[in-house]
Amino acid sequence: MYALIKSLSHRGLETFSVDVEADFSKGMPSFDIVGLGDAAIRESKDRIRSAFRNCGYTFPVARIVINLAPASMPKTGSMFDLPIFMALMAASEQIPMISEKSLFIGELSMSGRLNPVRGVLSKVIFAREHGFDSIFIPYKNAVQASAIGGINVYPAVTVSEIIDHLSDGPKIKPLAKCEFDDIAEETFSLDFCDVKGQESAKRAIEISAAGGHNLMMIGPPGSGKSMLAKRIPSILPQLTFEESLEVTGIYSICDSFSPDIKMRKIRPFRSPHHNASPASLIGGGANPNPGEISLSHHGVLFLDEIAEFPSHILESLRQPIEDKCVSLSRVSYRVTFPCNFQLIAAMNPCKCGFFGDSTHKCTCSESSVERYLSKISGPILDRFDLHVEVSAVKFSDLSGNSVSEDSESIRERVLAARNIQTERFAGTGISCNSDMPPNMIKEFCEMDDGAMKVLEKSFKAYSFSARTYDKVRKVARTIADLDNSEIILQNHLTEAIQYRLLERKYWKK
Repeated sequence: MYALIKSLSHRGLETFSVDVEADFSKGMPSFDIVGLGDAAIRESKDRIRSAFRNCGYTFPVARIVINLAPASMPKTGSMFDLPIFMALMAASEQIPMISEKSLFIGELSMSGRLNPVRGVLSKVIFAREHGFDSIFIPYKNAVQASAIGGINVYPAVTVSEIIDHLSDGPKIKPLAKCEFDDIAEETFSLDFCDVKGQESAKRAIEISAAGGHNLMMIGPPGSGKSMLAKRIPSILPQLTFEESLEVTGIYSICDSFSPDIKMRKIRPFRSPHHNASPASLIGGGANPNPGEISLSHHGVLFLDEIAEFPSHILESLRQPIEDKCVSLSRVSYRVTFPCNFQLIAAMNPCKCGFFGDSTHKCTCSESSVERYLSKISGPILDRFDLHVEVSAVKFSDLSGNSVSEDSESIRERVLAARNIQTERFAGTGISCNSDMPPNMIKEFCEMDDGAMKVLEKSFKAYSFSARTYDKVRKVARTIADLDNSEIILQNHLTEAIQYRLLERKYWKK
């Protein structure tokens, strides 16, 4: 007796189809699962037996072999519990044969309840794009799956509900599509109106947010670097539907997966500790999971006290920053995770934190300061588009009655600049100025004669690298967008260059 049930699995973010085949033959009763399944799949035998008994179905007495095809591809997780259960029911003729246009994924409890599984969002998208008619999932995964239309998604609390649906019992109502625009936008508890003073730093952050530029903040302890960084999400535009699909899809396959996760509208903000391992930051593991850089996709990765991160970890960021993706190789396969993030970093100028500060005396020796700053290599420093000094807050700023500009006001200007960029890059796959390749820089970063002369003088005077040359032009383009100017004027370029001079104060370049 034989039955075939269709299911899905994933490797990294890649979803692939899996045939769950059940075959009964004569011989000593046994239950074997083949097809390169991991420990969770091998342990499913006990869960499935118990579910049969506790739901009142007859577990077949035969020599049972379950094959997960393609047998050459490793498979992980407990999502095959449900399709294996359905294959056994079909092969033992307790339910009618099931159409190969239907898919099943879900983990079984011993009582027959369906527990949530990871990666449902990408699996429903795969099912729709590959011509399947329906997919049966655990009810607790319904929030994510409801974002995708064009396919019948049946959420079930227990396996018995699915059996009744496929037989002559009560039918499961398919999910209604939840429109992205109907999802309530999340509010922010942190606002820039709470930040006193630091107008120059706020301006740099506004430019950074408007163009998606990487930003380095350097200053003494307590000057508000972390406070500023944590408020950046409040001025960023919300995710588009396509971006939300990518971001939510990444979060749905993580080990820290929560079934309550829904389609995101606000951009991710990740702030890993400097003791984070390379695998947790970049991604990795025996079955690779996305790291912090991928969890920051279309959002912000904030490295507080960046000089405290091990050098080899910082250097490993160079390639992902440039390529916007990271590839993790294993013996028999490779997975690729996207990581198009905005890098924000903060650091003290020395070990004691007061080098160059006018109000506190630095206790570090000159060699100690050089060693501390040298932890940030030239190539890493060059990846930042803007460098800004965050000085200690003045007493008059803290004690005054002046009201700081709130996040909503800043966000309006950022959105206006982003809308200009959306129109500029329509149909190119690029969303903001920081992502412009060299050919687009030449096309879209037109400067007047005064700006060109300033750039030429600065290039020679400060020995700018080719990368710095391009980054200055991109930042100037963003400043011009904030000023609603079609071409880059001299004042736009001058401001952009100022954000590249701080390294000459601290790194003596």
